[in-house]
Amino acid sequence: MKIGSPFNLFRFVSTCVALVLFTCAGQAQTFKVVHDFSGAADGANPLNGFMITPAGVMYGTANSGGAYDNGAVFSFSGGKFTRVHSFEGGKDGAQPQSFLIEDKSGNLYGTTSAGGGYGDGTVFRITGTTETVLYAFGSHLHDGSAPQAGLAMDSAGNLYGTTTKGGTSGHGTVFMLLRGTSGTFTEKILHNFDSDPDGSAPVAGVTLDSYGNLYGTTSEGGAYGYGTVFELKKASSWTETILHSFENLNDGATPYAGLIAGPSGTLLGAATDGGHQGGGTVFQLTPTSHKWNFAVLMSIPGWGVSGSFRNLMFDSTNTIYAATHCDGAHNSGTVYKLSLVDGKWVYTLLYTFSGGDDGKFVFSNLVLSGGKLYGTTNIGGTDGKGVIFEVAP
Repeated sequence: MKIGSPFNLFRFVSTCVALVLFTCAGQAQTFKVVHDFSGAADGANPLNGFMITPAGVMYGTANSGGAYDNGAVFSFSGGKFTRVHSFEGGKDGAQPQSFLIEDKSGNLYGTTSAGGGYGDGTVFRITGTTETVLYAFGSHLHDGSAPQAGLAMDSAGNLYGTTTKGGTSGHGTVFMLLRGTSGTFTEKILHNFDSDPDGSAPVAGVTLDSYGNLYGTTSEGGAYGYGTVFELKKASSWTETILHSFENLNDGATPYAGLIAGPSGTLLGAATDGGHQGGGTVFQLTPTSHKWNFAVLMSIPGWGVSGSFRNLMFDSTNTIYAATHCDGAHNSGTVYKLSLVDGKWVYTLLYTFSGGDDGKFVFSNLVLSGGKLYGTTNIGGTDGKGVIFEVAP
């Protein structure tokens, strides 16, 4: 299987979710398609959802379409869709699959999985409608290739991310783009994955803690071959520690999603396979004085996608929001929430996609704006090129 292919990443079908407490609610009373991707100038086939600014403007990427059919960056605000940038497919990059981040000046940052000066993908910045390539992968040996994930930024403006391929062993990397005083960036490889025992093919990006340490997942490799959760400690030389190697047992397997901050300093994530019912898990890592303790919060029956492709979402009310790829009554995906009630996680189904005009296959993260959830589907909709949807939980 070619890991770089967005469609080959997902071979899983899941069914309804079982947890400590289980509620399978009816369809959300409010669901709306707020934009149909046409496959033309507006883009097509988004593989991610949105980042949202303090002003409530949402920004996302489309994997294809745009003016040159190599993908686009777009915004959505107040019901209005705006194309911000179209990738030409040459040195400026092609096929963005990542989410975007924003700095204090309002610049956007992301990655493309292909294109660039050497064909191995880019890290880019968008200022207004102007794109600048900050780094093109393939410029030197073992610098990584095919980044699929978004980036993290520290307080100094340095950028951190992953590549699914490349590096000294070809199993992917964790990289840093060090910001210089003149605003230029220099790449530094922080870690090369070797598959066994430290993992392979990190599809998701990394999460920064307040000390500058990095946390992430690999979708393959590790002690049992089913992926890992890893930590990179910030020091004079970065040191990797495997926090968990997935065994494809009750713990789950094949984590495509990244990690997010949970309650009381914990980390939350999702695995797409395994678990005691075979359909993946939502898991939590809790720090102690000596180690991180791994625990499964939820196990999914069937053969499916747990959580979302990129990241779960956790809000101030102790609620996790996420989407599944191809489960539900029509094998087209769902939107659900997990609520922490009296120490137990309660599952509620918010929407089941029909696979028609409402969209199909949700690889998207979700954002919450004005009490409503927003995300994207990869295909489906009026033109079959994906949609932006709105759900009122």
